[in-house]
Amino acid sequence: MLPTERLPYSGIDQRPPLKFPDGIRLVVWPVLALEHWDISRPMARMVISPPQGQPQQPDHPNWSWHEYGMRVGFWRLKRVFERLRMTPTVTLNARACETYPAVVEACLANGWELNAHGYDQQPMHKLDDQRAVINKAIDVIEKFSGKRPRGWFGPGLTQTFDTLDYLSEAGIEYIGDWVLDDDPVTLKTTHKPVVALPYNFEIHDIVMMALQHLPSAEWHARAMDYFECLYAESAERAKIMALAVHPYLSGVPHRIGHVERTFAEILARPGVACWDGATILDWYLAQTK
Repeated sequence: MLPTERLPYSGIDQRPPLKFPDGIRLVVWPVLALEHWDISRPMARMVISPPQGQPQQPDHPNWSWHEYGMRVGFWRLKRVFERLRMTPTVTLNARACETYPAVVEACLANGWELNAHGYDQQPMHKLDDQRAVINKAIDVIEKFSGKRPRGWFGPGLTQTFDTLDYLSEAGIEYIGDWVLDDDPVTLKTTHKPVVALPYNFEIHDIVMMALQHLPSAEWHARAMDYFECLYAESAERAKIMALAVHPYLSGVPHRIGHVERTFAEILARPGVACWDGATILDWYLAQTK
C-alpha cells in the first residue's frame, strides 16, 4: 500500500483535540538509539571522508567514531537521563544485545523501554528478506530482555511499501518512522493497525550535527524554539515533542552539556512530562476507544 492508502488526509485543526491527564499539557519523548555498525560493510555514516575520496573497507576511522559512542558516549547520556529522572525509549539494533550486552543491561536496570531498530544498521530496502530480519530482531530483544518490544524504528528510518505489514504481522504496535503529524495517527495494514507516534527530523542529532554540520550549541537553540511553539499550542491540545540522540553524536564532550540543559529547561516548565513510546501509545489507544 502507498502511505496515502494507509492514512487518509486529515488537517489537525479539523480534528477534536486530544487531551493528556490533568496537569499535563506537553509530553517529551526522548529517543536513544543504540546501534551495531558491522565493520565488514560500509559504515552507516562518515565523520571523516576517505583519503583521496576513495571509499575504504574496512572503514576503521568511521567505525571507531561510532564505537566511541558505545564505549563512552552512552554512559554520559545515561548519567544525564538518570540525573533528570527521564525514561527514554531505547531504539535498539538487536545485535547490540550480543555485542554490547552491558549497555543493554544498563538500560534494563533503569526500566527503560526497548524498541526494535532492526537487527543491525542496514536499511530495510537493502535486505533480502525483511520479514525474517524483523522477526529475528524482535526475537533477540525478547530473549535478552524477557519482554517483546512493542515499537519499531527502521534503521535510517527506512521502509518499503510492505514493511508495515511485516511489522504488524510480527506484533509491532507503533512506529516512529513517519513525521507527518503532531498527533499519533493510526495506519492501516494487512494485519492489525499500527500507530505512528509523532517524531521529527528537526531536533535530531544526526540531521543537525552529522548532516547540517551545525555548531553544538544549536541543539539547545533549535530545540527551545521548537518547544516554545509546541508549548503555546499545548494550551489547546496535547502536544508531543520527540528528541533523538545517538551516543556517538550527543554523548561527546562538546555536546553533552547542551543536551542536558535542553532537557532540563524543558522539563522544568509547568505541565511537561517525560513518557516513553509505550506510555504514549497506551494513552492514545485509550483516547481513541
